[in-house]
Amino acid sequence: MKYLCALRDLLISLVTSTIIIYAINIIAGFGGADYVFSHGETFIVWILMAILVNNCLKK
Repeated sequence: MKYLCALRDLLISLVTSTIIIYAINIIAGFGGADYVFSHGETFIVWILMAILVNNCLKK
């Protein structure tokens, strides 16, 4: 049962981090910024944001 809860938390954090990253990028685009990320940069930011969201879920 713990595995299912951990898998659910992982999926929630990965999806939420994707939404947050794209939302920040779109809002910055409205402000006139043009950000271009390489695949490696995107992956690192995505994983770090997922860790942050996962830590916030535990509280």
